Amino acid sequence: MASTIEDETGLDGRAGITAELVERLIAAQFPQWSGLPVRPVPVDGHDNRTYRLGTELTVRLPTAAGYVPAVAKENEWVPRVAPQLPVAVPPILGLGVPGEGYPFPWSVRDWLPGETADRWRIDDLPEFAVAVAGFLRALQACDPGGGPLAGEHSFYRGAPPDHYDEQTRQLLATLGGHLDVARARTVWEAALAARWRGEPVWFHGDIAVGNLLVDAGKLSAVIDFGTCGVGDPACDLVIAWTMFSGESRLAFRQAVGQDDGTWARARGWALWKAMLMVRQHLDGAPELAVPHKRVVSEVLDDHDRFG
Repeated sequence: MASTIEDETGLDGRAGITAELVERLIAAQFPQWSGLPVRPVPVDGHDNRTYRLGTELTVRLPTAAGYVPAVAKENEWVPRVAPQLPVAVPPILGLGVPGEGYPFPWSVRDWLPGETADRWRIDDLPEFAVAVAGFLRALQACDPGGGPLAGEHSFYRGAPPDHYDEQTRQLLATLGGHLDVARARTVWEAALAARWRGEPVWFHGDIAVGNLLVDAGKLSAVIDFGTCGVGDPACDLVIAWTMFSGESRLAFRQAVGQDDGTWARARGWALWKAMLMVRQHLDGAPELAVPHKRVVSEVLDDHDRFG
């Protein structure tokens, strides 16, 4: 059996997935990699658990049934778009099947060097913003023919934001006193009115700091295509408010080159998610709601300036 190394964050065991389970799955299905040490990554996502396998591989396992469609989707489509992209994306080396008490398909991938894109790791944030925009433009230029149309598998990223209209209006009704809900309602209604008229293009679906890798201060890779698909690219602009501000936001806006309607829908996506996170944290851990309140405020200001 591989030697199991638990990290100091205590992530091992989340969603019932452990390093020992990963060891058994590898031994049973990929014996060529049996014996390599298995350990949790220190920064992990919600939809999947990721483990290091030796020094050059990772194992990625969905945490719930809703995330299972991403496994086959990434396996089929990421290798097709990868050659057209300006930075690395995760090479998939093997597909695992349910076993050892684990009920879902899973995958083995190459390990990509770099660390997640916290601001302090980036030498020039406006330059980084331009690099992210360049990735998005390259992704949108990939052939969408036969690609998975936005829908349940992408959690409706790439579809009109009105899929979340009922939930957003419930949030607006409950967050009075915490946010400027009158202005927020105006932004949301503008997002709904700005219908997507273009041809469907590839979108990533979760362009966020945790899915952008930095090496030597530069964008080196984009990971986690689980919510990718073909449709409206507005959802990929949300990083304009969650990571960028001031000069870097302007650099991103200019480099990514989208029309006013796409930006209006992007503000809707950012507003919905930020309000959802404010509501989630407000009662139990209000300090965690603060950065999401900031996103809401900046989205509202952005609408006043450009909307």
